[in-house]
Amino acid sequence: MATPTISATALNGRHHRTALAIFMVIVVAHWAEHLVQAMQVYVWGWPLSEARGVLGMPFPWLVTSEWMHYGYALLMLVGLVLLRKGFTGRSRTWWNISLGIQVWHHLEHLLLLLQKLSGVYLMGRPAPTSILQLVAPRMELHLFYNAVVFAPMVVAMLLHRRPAEQTGATCSCAVAH
Repeated sequence: MATPTISATALNGRHHRTALAIFMVIVVAHWAEHLVQAMQVYVWGWPLSEARGVLGMPFPWLVTSEWMHYGYALLMLVGLVLLRKGFTGRSRTWWNISLGIQVWHHLEHLLLLLQKLSGVYLMGRPAPTSILQLVAPRMELHLFYNAVVFAPMVVAMLLHRRPAEQTGATCSCAVAH
């Protein structure tokens, strides 16, 4: 039996609303993991080594897996690229801002993964270190990255749902007023 495939045209056309919903579930679940980890540290007073988010509690290796973190950064990048053509006007501008920030975030995770694989760490640090980790701790930096990728993405999606923003759009994501 052949596996059904969805073309990029259909993904940004008749399946755009569904694809955006699935993408947002993934994004919000990841965002929630970072927020839970921050709560574990700042609200409950756990040491950072014990604060592993929700999934990291039963699967502690997830927190230290550079492959998992890189895979998510890549998934975000691919999702932002694949779903981009469905956006027009101001919503496209905001989606592009999110995409641009995610390109940098992805490069930071690629740097971390390459360090982990090679055993050679940035500036002789004892562990894989991203460029902005030289000035900000990793947990707080990832909260920041998630916020600055998520915020323009949400603005783009809210604008995208306005009928006035649908000029030239190939989907039917707009909500009738």
